[in-house]
Amino acid sequence: MAAANAPIAMKEALTLPSIGINPQFITFTHVTMESDKYICVRETSPQNSVVIIDMSMPMQPLRRPITADSALMNPNSRILALKAQLPGTTQDHLQIFNIEMKAKMKSHQMPEQVVFWKWITPKMVGLVTQTAVYHWSIEGDSEPVKMFERTANLANNQIINYRCDPSEKWLVLIGIAPGSPEKPQLVKGNMQLFSVDQQRSQALEAHAASFASFKVPGNEIPSILICFASKTTNAGQITSKLHVIELGAQPGKPAFTKKQADLFFPPDFADDFPVSMQISHKYSLIYVITKLGLLFVYDLETATAVYRNRISPDPIFLTTEASSVGGFYAVNRRGQVLLATVNEATIVPFVSGQLNNLELAVNLAKRGNLPGAENLVVQRFQELFAQTKYKEAAELAAESPQGILRTPDTVAKFQCFHYKKEEIDICRESFYLPCDILEVGKRQNSSSVYGIYMLQSVPVQAGQTPPLLQYFGTLLTRGKLNAFESLELSRLVVNQNKKNLLENWLAEDKLECSEELGDLVKTVDNDLALKIYIKARATPKVVAAFAERREFDKILIYSKQVGYTPDYLFLLQTILRSDPQGAVNFALMMSQMEGGCPVDYNTITDLFLQRNMIREATAFLLDVLKPNLPEHAHLQTKVLEINLVTFPNVADAILANGMFSYYDRPRIAQLCEKAGLFVRALQHYTELQDIKRVIVNTHAIEPQSLVEYFGTLSREWALECMKDLLLVNLRGNLQIIVQTAKEYSEQLGVDACIKIFEQFKSYEGLYFFLGSYLSSSEDPDIHFKYIEAAAKTGQIKEVERVTRESNFYDPEKTKNFLMEAKLPDARPLINVCDRFGFVPDLTHYLYTNNMLRYIEGYVQKVNPGNAPLVVGQLLDDECPEDFIKGLILSVRSLLPVEPLVEECEKRNRLRLLTQFLEHLVSEGSQDVHVHNALGKIIIDSNNNPEHFLTTNPYYDSRVVGKYCEKRDPTLAVVAYQRGQCDDELINVTNKNSLFKLQARYVVERMDSDLWEKVLSPDNVYRRQLIDQVVSTALPESKSPEQVSAAVKAFMTADLPHELIELLEKIVLQNSAFSGNFNLQNLLILTAIKADPSRVMDYINRLENFDGPAVGEVAVEAQLYEEAFAIFKKFNLNVQAVNVLLDNIQSIERAVEFAFRVEEDAVWSQVAKAQLREGLVSDAIESFIRADDATQFLDVIRAAEDANVYHDLVRYLLMVRQKSKEPKVDSELIYAYAKIDRLGDIEEFILMPNVANLQNVGDRLYDEALYEAAKIIFAFISNWAKLACTLVKLRQFQGAVDAARKANSSKTWKEVCFACVDAEEFRLAQICGLNIIIQVDDLEEVSDYYQNRGNFNELISLMESGLGLERAHMGIFTELGVLYARYRPEKLMEHIKLFATRLNIPKLIRACDEQQHWKELTYLYIQYDEFDNAATTIMNHSPEAWDHMQFKDVAVKLANVELYYKAVHFYLQEHPDLINDLLNVLALRVDHTRVVDIMRKVFTFAAAGHLHLVKPYMVAVQSNNVAAVNEALNEIYVEEEDYDRLRESIDMHDNFDQIGLAQKVEKHELLEMRRIAAYIYKKAGRWKQSIALSKKDNLYKDAMETCSQSGDRELSEELLVYFIEQGKKECFASCLFVCYDLIRPDVALELAWMNNMIDFAFPYLLQFIREYASKVDELVKDKLEALSEVKAKEAEEKDMVAQQNMYAQLLPLALPAPPMPGMGGGFAPPPPMGGMGMPPMPPFGMPPMGTY
Repeated sequence: MAAANAPIAMKEALTLPSIGINPQFITFTHVTMESDKYICVRETSPQNSVVIIDMSMPMQPLRRPITADSALMNPNSRILALKAQLPGTTQDHLQIFNIEMKAKMKSHQMPEQVVFWKWITPKMVGLVTQTAVYHWSIEGDSEPVKMFERTANLANNQIINYRCDPSEKWLVLIGIAPGSPEKPQLVKGNMQLFSVDQQRSQALEAHAASFASFKVPGNEIPSILICFASKTTNAGQITSKLHVIELGAQPGKPAFTKKQADLFFPPDFADDFPVSMQISHKYSLIYVITKLGLLFVYDLETATAVYRNRISPDPIFLTTEASSVGGFYAVNRRGQVLLATVNEATIVPFVSGQLNNLELAVNLAKRGNLPGAENLVVQRFQELFAQTKYKEAAELAAESPQGILRTPDTVAKFQCFHYKKEEIDICRESFYLPCDILEVGKRQNSSSVYGIYMLQSVPVQAGQTPPLLQYFGTLLTRGKLNAFESLELSRLVVNQNKKNLLENWLAEDKLECSEELGDLVKTVDNDLALKIYIKARATPKVVAAFAERREFDKILIYSKQVGYTPDYLFLLQTILRSDPQGAVNFALMMSQMEGGCPVDYNTITDLFLQRNMIREATAFLLDVLKPNLPEHAHLQTKVLEINLVTFPNVADAILANGMFSYYDRPRIAQLCEKAGLFVRALQHYTELQDIKRVIVNTHAIEPQSLVEYFGTLSREWALECMKDLLLVNLRGNLQIIVQTAKEYSEQLGVDACIKIFEQFKSYEGLYFFLGSYLSSSEDPDIHFKYIEAAAKTGQIKEVERVTRESNFYDPEKTKNFLMEAKLPDARPLINVCDRFGFVPDLTHYLYTNNMLRYIEGYVQKVNPGNAPLVVGQLLDDECPEDFIKGLILSVRSLLPVEPLVEECEKRNRLRLLTQFLEHLVSEGSQDVHVHNALGKIIIDSNNNPEHFLTTNPYYDSRVVGKYCEKRDPTLAVVAYQRGQCDDELINVTNKNSLFKLQARYVVERMDSDLWEKVLSPDNVYRRQLIDQVVSTALPESKSPEQVSAAVKAFMTADLPHELIELLEKIVLQNSAFSGNFNLQNLLILTAIKADPSRVMDYINRLENFDGPAVGEVAVEAQLYEEAFAIFKKFNLNVQAVNVLLDNIQSIERAVEFAFRVEEDAVWSQVAKAQLREGLVSDAIESFIRADDATQFLDVIRAAEDANVYHDLVRYLLMVRQKSKEPKVDSELIYAYAKIDRLGDIEEFILMPNVANLQNVGDRLYDEALYEAAKIIFAFISNWAKLACTLVKLRQFQGAVDAARKANSSKTWKEVCFACVDAEEFRLAQICGLNIIIQVDDLEEVSDYYQNRGNFNELISLMESGLGLERAHMGIFTELGVLYARYRPEKLMEHIKLFATRLNIPKLIRACDEQQHWKELTYLYIQYDEFDNAATTIMNHSPEAWDHMQFKDVAVKLANVELYYKAVHFYLQEHPDLINDLLNVLALRVDHTRVVDIMRKVFTFAAAGHLHLVKPYMVAVQSNNVAAVNEALNEIYVEEEDYDRLRESIDMHDNFDQIGLAQKVEKHELLEMRRIAAYIYKKAGRWKQSIALSKKDNLYKDAMETCSQSGDRELSEELLVYFIEQGKKECFASCLFVCYDLIRPDVALELAWMNNMIDFAFPYLLQFIREYASKVDELVKDKLEALSEVKAKEAEEKDMVAQQNMYAQLLPLALPAPPMPGMGGGFAPPPPMGGMGMPPMPPFGMPPMGTY
């Protein structure tokens, strides 16, 4: 059956590999599809991920890196459920994620493994474990709820589906299990049906099941059905059944009758079985899908078979319902996602025709609203009607497919009855029809009701429901009425005034709204009518209804929604009459419409102004002009004008908002000045003279506004205006000018402002201006001017403040100004002089001006710290000492002593301060300067200075010592020693040769820095000092600390010889420090460093020193014998033997020393040294003596290098007794192996040990100790290594057994390759079968066999691999490659059998290399590489060409050039089939190019070559291609087929018309020449066409050509020609044919001159009638125009009477801007609406619009 006529249409919606899904993941466990919205694929390589495919955009898959064992997408929303097994357990972790919100919704850990799960509803997941079934809701925090236990028939079954019915009251679980022993290949299906209400289960045999709902006639509640399919075997007999059973039958209601049907499987599908069942709720069909791709379609109601076909060549493992189209999706192993849908155009004809089941066809058409059963339905309706089965007929009409019976004829048919009143009343109550039909008919006397009822042909029997009421009742029960039915029923209801029923039906959407229905309802209810109009989209009626209700805002909203454009201007005028504010709102709403306001803003404004609605016009304009656009300039000007004249305050507010930028500013400025808005006028004037004129009105301008305005002027204009204001009224405007200068000092320039004030000598203004600027200025001149202005205006306090606080005035200049000004208050001058160091000048000024009070006040209160300067200046001014002393005593402790002493000392008046200083001391002063000064006075007076220097703790030793150096150096030493002034004391003692004092000071000081300084080589007095230290200072000292400090200082100064001399004197000469531990150490260490020859003597003589430390120092100094003697003296044997080994390097002395002391540690050191020297055996012996196991790693390494494994065994046995180290045990096994003690190895590994046997075995294997390695690998069960070892030992059978246990790809390969090399092909094949199932290893095995020439064995291996359970694509492909190379006779059979399991690109390369062209072509076609397939066929046609195959390939080519190459190919090799090929390629080739090819190939004839492809060109001529048309025309001309030629010219005009005409105009056939004239006519060459027609006496053609040309001259010439030829009849005919072209005077003249008036008279009558009609029309139009003019004048007079106030203000308005596009010339006059007249159009222009 052709696919186009099949009742089920199949199409490929998607292929999973095309979007990057690896074929290995297209399995039941990796792919899930819960609904027709999403496919979910779980990938495990190259990384774990989940791919989500949205079927609405399948080529944009969403891939997320997720690791899970299973993934399910929610049927409706983007919610993902994941399942993963917890490692090491049998528990599953479940999670649900919302992908859009990127959040986890909930999770749960199942205590047992979930073997199957599925979304049973969008809110519920079904979980199936080994024992039970759970339901888990995604809402809330609920956990999975157990629903039921699995029955025994599902034990050991693979669960493949789980479902629930829509009410969730019935559940079904389906599983499959291996077949029975009598037919194992037939999979067994089991099903468990569970009732939630009854909590009972029933076990059944079924492979697939599904729930459905079906409405049984007579039962309003749908019945729940279960459909299941089974395939069972009994006594060798296979039975396949489909069952449809009702669940939970409703008592007392009609029940569904149980149905069953056979499933017929073809013989080739005997082992096939159902895997899925889907129900089409849209068409009530059952789809049963089998594993091998069979589809069975059954009717749900009758279980009748509808269709069967194979829909997929590959196994199907997954299906889901496609509810929107009434079909299903199926996924096969190839990755195809197939969509099966009902072919609506063919299924009903198929059932009625092919199946001959008319009843089923009608039911299908009714259920699915399908075409194809129209005749059957109409016929059935007529039969029912004829049988008076009106109810059944009404139901059939209501359910008729595509509403073919829902027509006015049907309604009229039901109306043709006579009704009794009581019957109508009964029916009205039964069917809720609100009309007394009889009364309605009487009142209306309408043909649609009463008139029809009067027909008595078919009376209704008593007690029977009238057919019309049955019809309407059925329709209302079943659904919605159409427009006609709604209108008929509503007419009855309206006449009974029962509009509530209409409201109910409209609310229930039972009626179809129409404009006629709205008109009918409007007579009783406007609101209900409006709803109907809206639903019916009767836009004009809706707008009219809103206008009647004054809901104008809704008009805009509704018009926008439906895209309707009402007459907005008319609506606005209507609203203005009754609701001005509503008009404003409506206008604003219009202005906000998308696409702009439909009415010009200016027009709207004029409408408001014509009715004197100034406020409304203003409100409207302010709102619409908010965007502030340049094109609204005239409107901005208008709104300001009308308000400045009428409401200036409104205009002021508008201008204050700054919302307009493009109005006429000069005009507005003038109006503002007239209205008294001077500030606004200033803001708008741009000329300086205008500004000066307005700005002087300061009495009417708010000062702050004026100040702000100055900020908008340029600097020059602002200064000019400021001068004018000061000139007009200096006192009155000074404050404004000062404020302006303050605000805009930066813009105007401070200097310019100062200059203005100075110009008008306004120090007051200058004072106020600079006072505001002073805080931000750092200009000294500004500050000085401010001080000057303040002083001149008497602001003494301000002068005092500025001089005190400012840091920027010029102090010298200010000081001089203040001294010259001689202010009565000296505080400003005091501030300046005190801050800037002019105290002497101040003192001198005050003293000379007899202002002593200010001197005392300054010293006592202002700055006592400057009193020394004041005293110094007073002393210079020879002020009396009594005043000075009194001044000093008045300050006392506040007076700084040091500068005072300095001032007095400079003037040699220090004694003046004696009384002051003694007074301070008596008060307890500890000030160092006080005591320094007092000390200087005592030293000068020589009043027991030593006592002062030693007892006074407060003076500064450096200051006083410096003062004493020239007077008495010993006093200086005393002072310096008291203050520890090291540098000063050293200098004074060196200078005066006081070295003994210096030595005693240095020893007592014990300061390392001081010692370093005096012992420095740069000190020329170092020798003198050292002599005094050795001879005097240290012998006198009894302090160990002083001695230690001195010794350290000598060491630091690197004076070893002097130090030795000193230490020998102290240590060896029985001093108090002879036994000192540190000194003895120091003596030896110094000798080691300075004089090594004395070290051995000191070692022998001294006892109390640090032996270990000194010994280490001796070793560092390379005094090895001395070091050995020290270590030996202190019994440090290990250090001693180390010296012998490491330094003296004498192993013999070390061994001798070890024998003497017999210490383990010593032996251990000796052993290490022997090991380093390579004396391995001796070292092992020493380690054993030392009982030392710590160096076993080094010993093992050395023993292996020296190959002394016998000694190593002894050592390792000793080590094992001390520690359990894996290294030791491992090396012991290795040593046993090296000395071939295999029995000891077996014995050792059976004992407890910690050896790393794996590493030992690998090591033995690497060193070819295979026997020992065999023992180890066998013991640890390392079968892989054991197999490799056995291979090395050539024990192949054992190697194979070990490899089987290892089951490792690498091991199998090693054993296999070894067997191949040994020609053990049987064992090699066993290994190879375990290798080739791994894709990555297959090629390596193949290459290994082929490289050794074992081709037959390799092919045998691959053929054996085909039957493996894990056989993969690589095996099939590799076998194909081998066949191509070595057995080509089997290649094609192999390809056809396993085409879907081959890696086609790889096999393509192999076939290409081996030149198997037929097979290569087949592979290209299978791989969809049709270009390559076609190229191969054409290049190797003897082997590869097949016509049908080539045609199939040709239509799928992607390379366009191949089309033309194929044409050449067929021309050369198969010209008889070229038309067949070209017809296939007709939609793809360039027909022009094909024709060119045909012309170029055959050049021996003009057109004979084109005859070959004539059928093709005829078929494609409909495309109107020039080359095709011309080629066919050539053929037709050559064949003299003028009918075909004329048809070609008429239908296809794309060709060289003139060329063809020239070619055939001289043809010997008349019809050909006639065609030439016809072509000239079509080309517009009228003269040539007429000439040809006249030449052949074809006068009718000539006349028609003239008429079509529209050329009057040609027509008149043809008339003359007819007269000349005496063709009177032709003359008369030409007059009518060319009636519109021939002038009447010419026609009459020719007729009169040639005596043909009779022949011209019919033309003359027609002409007179036509012109009389035209005159009548003109007269009528003139009268109508006069009437319109009079009506217009009357209307204008009425509008003149409605003058408003705005017309009086019109002279103030500016002319309207010119209309866009008017260009130069005069602008149109302004609108005259202000005088009550409508706007006048521009001159010569029609009105732009009407109201």
